Amino acid sequence: MLQEIHFDFAAIDKLSLSKIPFVFFIDFLKEKMILLTESELKNSNIKIEFPNIQSASKAVFSNKKFNLSFNAESLESYRKGFDLVQENLKKGNSYLVNYTRKTPIKINYTLEEVFAHSKAKYKACIPNKFVFFSPETFIEIKDNQIVTHPMKGTIDADIPNAKELLKANIKEKAEHYTVVDLLRNDLSMVANDVKVDQFQRIDYIQTQQKNLFAMSSEISGTLKPKFQNKIGSILNLLLPAGSILGAPKKKTLEIILEAENYDRGFYSGISGFFDGENLDSCVMIRFIEKEGDKFVFKSGGGITHQSQLLDEYEEVKNKIYAPIY
Repeated sequence: MLQEIHFDFAAIDKLSLSKIPFVFFIDFLKEKMILLTESELKNSNIKIEFPNIQSASKAVFSNKKFNLSFNAESLESYRKGFDLVQENLKKGNSYLVNYTRKTPIKINYTLEEVFAHSKAKYKACIPNKFVFFSPETFIEIKDNQIVTHPMKGTIDADIPNAKELLKANIKEKAEHYTVVDLLRNDLSMVANDVKVDQFQRIDYIQTQQKNLFAMSSEISGTLKPKFQNKIGSILNLLLPAGSILGAPKKKTLEIILEAENYDRGFYSGISGFFDGENLDSCVMIRFIEKEGDKFVFKSGGGITHQSQLLDEYEEVKNKIYAPIY
């Protein structure tokens, strides 16, 4: 039986220092994790497809056309947390808050079938728990070079001149600048010569429900000697991920816990695979979770003092999709 264990950074350091391949899933508050060596993964029912690994467990396909429907929470319900976030932003307690919501959904697929049919850079399924299909890289480490790819800012791809509008949007630009600055500072804790290699790259995300453009940047550095081959120590400093938290981290986390008033769990946590030499990891967004015999979709977006209530409310709904087409 799969076990969630209390977080132990030393256990991850021990594996990476010994160059033993492993996969991990870490929850948002870095209180719990699922940690398996590659050999343990092969004997589990976990399904995972990352650029550098594909689990041996066979995918479960369906002949049915995929259907997803939901009744979003009311605008007034969403507004309660939004107003609390805005109040803190105006007081200067935070510059950016990633405010998320939990939406009950109806789907005609099992979690395993969603995994099998979805298309994403990173996807994984923990049977009877959750499935995610994430486009967002967290950190990559190769030859002591560490790279992160914060993703902030989305727009409906069918809107005329969508790319240009996204790049020019004052609120989206402010949100993206803040996250890039935060992640650059975060990397500086574990790396030297940190620099922004790509800024405001636009990626296309295709889904059955709605196609989106998402804005990303790339930041890199060279690991400091004391962090080389110590994946656990690196994660200890970098988590929670700035792109799904906000800035400054400590106070923003307090705001999030009060405003959201639900347990994110593994949603917006981190998953990754270490192959014995290199690490690739992602932020667990685009996330469907099973609660009893029902399903929920967890989604959200960055809030700044320039955010408009209706725009942010719509963004939460726009992100409720599966990349099945």
